[in-house]
Amino acid sequence: MDLKLRPSFFFSFLIFIFLLQKPALVSASSSKCISIERQALLTFKQSLTDPSGRLSSWSGPDCCNWRGVRCDRRTSHVIKIDLRNPNQTVYSDEFKQSCLGGKIDPSLTHLKYLSYLDLSSNEFNGLEIPEFIGHIVSLRYLNLSFSSFSGEVPASLGNLSKLESLDLYAQLWPSFDLRASNLGWLSGLSSSLTYLNMACLNLSGAGENWLQDFTRLSKLKELHLSSCGLKNLPLSLSSTANLKLLEVLDLSENSFSSLIPNWLFDLTSLRELFLQADDLKGSVPSGFKKLKLIETLDLSNNGFTGGIPAVLGGLPQLKYLDLSGNSFQGQIHKFLDAFSKNKGNSLVYLDLNYNKLVGTLPESLGALRNLQILYLASNSFTGSIPSSIGNMTSLKQLDLSYNSMDGEIASSLGKLEELVDLNLMANKWEGVLLKSHFVNLRSLKSFSLTTEPDRSLVFKVPSTWVPPFRLELISIESCQIGPTFPMWLQVQNKLNSVTLRNTRIADKIPHSWFSGIASVVTSLTLENNRIKGTLPQNLVFPNLITIDLSTNNFEGPFPRWKTNAAEIYLYQNNFSGSLPLNLGDLMPRMERIYLFNNSFTGEIPLSLCRVTGLHILNLRNNHFYGSFPNCWRSSSELYGIDASENNISGEIPESLCVLPGLIVLLLNQNALEGNITNTLQNCSSLTHIDLGGNNLTGKLPSWPSKMSDLFMLRLQGNSFEGQIPDDLCIVPSLHILDLSENKITGPIPKCISSLTDIVQGQGFENEQGIVSVITRNSKYQEIDYSINLSGNNITGEIPSEIMDLSYLRILNLSRNSIAGNIPGNISKLGRLEKLDLSRNSFSGAIPQSLAAIYSLHTLNLSFNKLEGTIPKRLKFEDPSIYVGNELLCGKPLPKKCPRY
Repeated sequence: MDLKLRPSFFFSFLIFIFLLQKPALVSASSSKCISIERQALLTFKQSLTDPSGRLSSWSGPDCCNWRGVRCDRRTSHVIKIDLRNPNQTVYSDEFKQSCLGGKIDPSLTHLKYLSYLDLSSNEFNGLEIPEFIGHIVSLRYLNLSFSSFSGEVPASLGNLSKLESLDLYAQLWPSFDLRASNLGWLSGLSSSLTYLNMACLNLSGAGENWLQDFTRLSKLKELHLSSCGLKNLPLSLSSTANLKLLEVLDLSENSFSSLIPNWLFDLTSLRELFLQADDLKGSVPSGFKKLKLIETLDLSNNGFTGGIPAVLGGLPQLKYLDLSGNSFQGQIHKFLDAFSKNKGNSLVYLDLNYNKLVGTLPESLGALRNLQILYLASNSFTGSIPSSIGNMTSLKQLDLSYNSMDGEIASSLGKLEELVDLNLMANKWEGVLLKSHFVNLRSLKSFSLTTEPDRSLVFKVPSTWVPPFRLELISIESCQIGPTFPMWLQVQNKLNSVTLRNTRIADKIPHSWFSGIASVVTSLTLENNRIKGTLPQNLVFPNLITIDLSTNNFEGPFPRWKTNAAEIYLYQNNFSGSLPLNLGDLMPRMERIYLFNNSFTGEIPLSLCRVTGLHILNLRNNHFYGSFPNCWRSSSELYGIDASENNISGEIPESLCVLPGLIVLLLNQNALEGNITNTLQNCSSLTHIDLGGNNLTGKLPSWPSKMSDLFMLRLQGNSFEGQIPDDLCIVPSLHILDLSENKITGPIPKCISSLTDIVQGQGFENEQGIVSVITRNSKYQEIDYSINLSGNNITGEIPSEIMDLSYLRILNLSRNSIAGNIPGNISKLGRLEKLDLSRNSFSGAIPQSLAAIYSLHTLNLSFNKLEGTIPKRLKFEDPSIYVGNELLCGKPLPKKCPRY
C-alpha cells in the first residue's frame, strides 16, 4: 500500500517524541537523588567538622540540591563535590572559621560516577591523604590543595587513569610535610593528566631522577613544582622524555645551583616559565630564542651574571619578563634595541631591579609602547631620563629608585596620563621641576622623589596651581619645595602616607590640611623643615601609625590628637605648655615618643604609665618639673627612659625596677635628691645608667654588682661620699664609669683590673646603638672604655692594676689628691686617647714610656710636683698641659733644662 505522509504527520510525531522524553527531564530536574549516594554523602558529612555550617543544606531527600553537590541531569548520579573554602583570605579569622576539618570517610567510594572532587583550602590538621581516594576511578578533577594534609602521597592515586587535573599544592607554613618519595605512580596518569600542581610538596626524597617520572606525562600542559626541596636539575633528558605539549612550567624556589639546561629550549609550546629563586647561575643562554610562544619568563632572584642578552628582546610574544635580583652587568642598550626592532613587541611588565646594570637609559626605551610596569631600581644607572619616555603612554608604574641618576628629570614624563606610581627616590637628580612635568598625570596616586642634600632639585610650580591628580602617597626628600606650602600640596586630601623631609618649607601649614587627611593618613612625616605655626587641636586620626614633625619651628601646645600611632616624633621644635593629663588615653598604643629639645613644662602625666606597649620615653631638655611618676607597674615593655636636662625633683621612684625590660635610664641634669643606696637594687636588667648632675647623697651604691650587663654608670656631679666600693669591680661588662665631681675619698681600689671588658676589649657590640636609638644622640658612642674619677678627694697612688685595662681610651683622674709617681709602665695602656692627671700631687719624672702611646692625642699633667726633662718624644706643643710643675723643664716650656 502506497502511503503518502503529510507534513502534519511529522509535526505530530515530534510532539509524541517530546512527550516520551518529558517525564525523564522532569524526573532529572526535580531529581530524586540515588539513595545509596545520598547515604554516602551523609556519612561523609558526619565525619567532617563544619564550624561555619557550610553543610547545613545537606538534609532532605534531594541531595542534588545540596550546596557543593552536582548531579548528572540525565542520570541523577552525583558527579561533582565542590567544598572549596569560600573565603580565600588565607589565615584570616573568616578563613579559619570557614574551614572544614575532621576526617574523610571512605563512603566517597560509593559515588561511582564522581568526576570532580575539590576539598581545597580547608583544615585537616595533618591528616594523611586517604589511600581510598585512588579507588574513585571515575575522577577527572581532584583538588586537595592547601588543606593541611601530611605524610606520603598515596601511590593509589596512580589508579586514576581518567584524571585530567591534580592539585596537591601544600602550604609552607605551618608545614605538615606532605611528601612524595616515590613518583612512580605518576605513570598511571600518563594518558590523561594535563594539569599537575605539587607546589610546596616535599620531593627531596624522590632522588636525582625525579624529572624522568614527570616526563612520562605526555599530555601534560601545566606542571607546578615550586618550593619542593629539589636539588638536582638534570642537564639532559632521556630520548623517551615527552613534554612537548607543556605550556606552563614552574620550578621556582628550589635549590638547583646549576646552569639552565638546554632541554628546556625543546619545550617549544611553553607560554609561561618560572625559574625564580632557584640558585641558578652563569649567563642566560641564547637558546631562549627557540621559545617563540613564551609570554611569561621569570628568572628573578638567581645568580645570573654577564649582560642581559638581546635575544630576550626578540621574543615576539613576551609580555612579562622578570630578571630582578641577579648580578647582571653592563648596559642595557642592545637588550632594549632588540625590543625596538621587534615591531610586534607586546611587553607589558619588565623588572630589572637589584642588579649591577650601569650606563644611561637609551632612547630606545620609548619603543616599549605597551609597557605598563617598568622596574629599574637598585642598579647603577646614571644620566637623565630619556625624553622618549613620553612615548610609553601605557605606563602605569615606573621605579628608578636607588640608582645614581644625576641628570635632569625629563618633562616628557608629564605625557604619561596612565601613570599611577612614580618612584624616583635615592638618586642624584638636579635641575628644575615645572608644571609641565605634572600637568597631565591624571592617574598619579604615588609619587616618591629624593636626591642628595648637596644637589639642587627645585620645584618651580606656580604656588596657586591645582594639579589633576589626588595622591595617596607622597615622599619627597632633599628637594626644594618651599618656602611656601604650595596649593598643589594643600589640595591633596586623600593622602595615606606623607613624607616631606628637608624640603625647605618655612611656611605655616593650614589647619584644614591636617583635618582633611586625618581620616585616611597612616604615616605623617614633615621632618627637618622650617615649618612654623601651631598644630590644630582635638583631631581624630584613626589610622595614623607614625607622626614625625621633628626639627621644625612648630610652636604652641602639644597636639591633643586622638590616635593609635605607635611612633611620635615631635623633638627639636618650639612646643610649649604642659602635656595633656590624659596623653596616655589619647595615644594609647604609642611605642616610642620623642619630645626632647622643646619647651614643655608641667608635670609628667601619670597616664603614660597606662600605655602598656610603651618602649621608649624621651623627654630630654625641656622644663618638666615635679616628681618622676611612680606608677610603672603596667608598662612591661618599656626599655628606654631619657628624662635628662629638666627640673625633675624628688627621689627616684622604686617602681622603675618593676619594669622587667628597662635597660636605659637617663635622669641626669635634674634636681633629684635622696640616698639611692637601695633605690635601683632590683633593676637587674639595666645596661646604661646616667644620674649625673643631680643632688643625690650618701655612699656610692653597691647595687651595680647585681647588674651583670651594666655597660655605663654615670653618677657625676652629685654629693656621693666615702670610698669607691669593691663591688664596682665585679661588674665585668662595665665600659663607662664616671664618678667625677663628688666627695669621694680613699684610694682607687686595686680590684679595678676585674673590669674584664676593658681588660680584654669585649662587650656588647650593639649597646651603643641601643642607647643612640633611645636618645637620638650619638654622644655616648664617643666615650667607650672610659673612667672618670675627677673632681673628688681620692688619695693614694695609681694602683699598678689599672695598667691591666689595656683597652682603656679615656682616663681622667684630675683634681684629686693622688700622689706618687706616674707608673713607668703606663705604656701598657696602649689604646689610651685622653689622659688627664692634672691638679694632683704626682711627683718624680714624666715616664719616657708615655710617649709610646701613639693613640694619645689629649694630655694634661699640669699643677702637680713633677720634675725633670719633658720627654722629647712627647709631641705635645701646648705648654699649658705642663704648667704648675715648677721643676719641669724642656720644650714646650720656656724653662730650659740644665746641662750636666
